[in-house]
Amino acid sequence: MEKITILAVQMESAIGNKKENFQKISTILENYFEKNNNKVDIIVLPELWTIGWACDKFVENAETIQNSETINFLSELALKYNTNILGGSFVNKVSEKLYNTCPVINRKGKIIATYDKNHLFSYYDDSENTYITEGSNPVIVDIEGVKIGLSICYDIRFPEIYRAYRKSGADVLVNMAAWPLSRKIHWDSLTCARAVENQTYMVALTQTGTLPTGAKNLGHSLIYDYSGNVLDEINTVEGCISAELSFAEMYDFREKCTVLKDIHEKYEVLYK
Repeated sequence: MEKITILAVQMESAIGNKKENFQKISTILENYFEKNNNKVDIIVLPELWTIGWACDKFVENAETIQNSETINFLSELALKYNTNILGGSFVNKVSEKLYNTCPVINRKGKIIATYDKNHLFSYYDDSENTYITEGSNPVIVDIEGVKIGLSICYDIRFPEIYRAYRKSGADVLVNMAAWPLSRKIHWDSLTCARAVENQTYMVALTQTGTLPTGAKNLGHSLIYDYSGNVLDEINTVEGCISAELSFAEMYDFREKCTVLKDIHEKYEVLYK
């Protein structure tokens, strides 16, 4: 595909209430499509939108892929809007382990890939690694010929994963997060940098709203082009951002500025 339209949904999750969050996503999308008749190729949802960022809720809200309310809901959305879905993430139970997992659903409502969060955030009184098992591999998913590198929240601090995606042929990088307002500078800087340094479209989606602790989610979701220009963004309100991504333009840009060819095979640091 030379072009795709991507839509990202920013929301405030009701803590531990899947049913309310399902309804919220349904309402936001219904409102969007009532006002916009354009075709959407991919819908993106934020990290743990099903239950919000509350580590103490992980165990009681875990689901298996085989018997998942979340997967069923996303499949229905994919069929309803004839679109692919990057399903943010949910707490996925595999045997006795829990993972922070992004499911990818195609237009037919079928799972075509999953990604388990590779880096777990466990600082500033957060305890993700107490409950969640770290994923073992980055994942590129091919959606109708478009190669998308998947990542979740804290992964954004590790440029190595995004460079690996770029070197493996990624056209789009996506980070689905529940990012705090207190680290806004980090979010804005790191998400833009991942686009610029890899000459790749970047979708940076996070939640908004207030957590039970009183901390606030950032609510500054953005879509960048391959030069770091902002194609669309939203501040603290619930709603959608969207953009048409032109891959012919991106590849033309890469051919004119072949930055990755200048990477050295090895950087050996000298002490003097």
